[in-house]
Amino acid sequence: GNTVYNIYNKKALNLIHAHWTVALAQLVVGIVWCIPLWITGLRKAPKINMADWMSLAPIGLFAAAAHGGSVLAMGAGAVSFAQVVKACEPVFAAIIGLLIPPPDVKPILAYVMLLVIVGGVGLACVKEGKGIDINVFAFGWASFANLAAALKGKLGKDVTHRLKADASKNMSAANSYAVMNILSAAWTLIVVVFTEASSIQETWNHAIEDGAKGCKKDPQGKGCFTGNDIIINVVASGVAFYLYNEFAFAFTAKVGAVTSSVLNTLKRVIIIVVTAIIFGEPMDRNSQLGSAIAITGVLLYSLASHKPAPKEKAK
Repeated sequence: GNTVYNIYNKKALNLIHAHWTVALAQLVVGIVWCIPLWITGLRKAPKINMADWMSLAPIGLFAAAAHGGSVLAMGAGAVSFAQVVKACEPVFAAIIGLLIPPPDVKPILAYVMLLVIVGGVGLACVKEGKGIDINVFAFGWASFANLAAALKGKLGKDVTHRLKADASKNMSAANSYAVMNILSAAWTLIVVVFTEASSIQETWNHAIEDGAKGCKKDPQGKGCFTGNDIIINVVASGVAFYLYNEFAFAFTAKVGAVTSSVLNTLKRVIIIVVTAIIFGEPMDRNSQLGSAIAITGVLLYSLASHKPAPKEKAK
């Protein structure tokens, strides 16, 4: 699901350069999915009051920033590069975990693995014969997404657990993600209003003109597209994004942290390989080796960070 999202997301971003608007549209697709389920009773609607919404609002802000940053990173450069940089998220999470109380201290081995992750990402940024070669915008937005995701995880943990623990609120894993998606959309809408809303019609017209020119040049080429192609890719990416994350929320709660970490590592490998092939993204030896080192470091960090549940004392 996440691989499908990354493919359609990159296609949409290649067609129209209104990346915050694309991020918003993807979140709106999720709202269109969950609201009818609640209205029809196919899924029990969450029963949260205004105080609950307000307590979740800051977490929604960080979720919006994480999603928007990821979208802009992939719009600015190769998906494979953005995914390698996003592999550094545990580094941000570990630092945030120490800086914001209560401190979350990991085992020493976990911190050693952070050095492995950073080393891998650093190697991936060194091009053979060119030295350090970084897409600054892609690196910056991916790092911004990592920081936002780390803050969301740290500050949102207690709030979401409290709401899930109250059975009367119907805050299942699926509903928790749906509520977070609604809040993310609200925050992203504010960003769009202040950044792209005034020029979105002009941007759309420019994209359509580019597509028409591409069709005249080569009707079968990648540069040939219409407004329907833009809409299809945005909607498809939104559907894939929402369904994957809703499933991931529920799945992680069922299988636990270790299994989830292993599968997340496999997911990132698949995304990097598939998108590099589909979009023809070049990956030299350093990029391949650095990616492998960073992703392996993420897996080992996750395993080293896992604290087994304490055994019950025998009575």
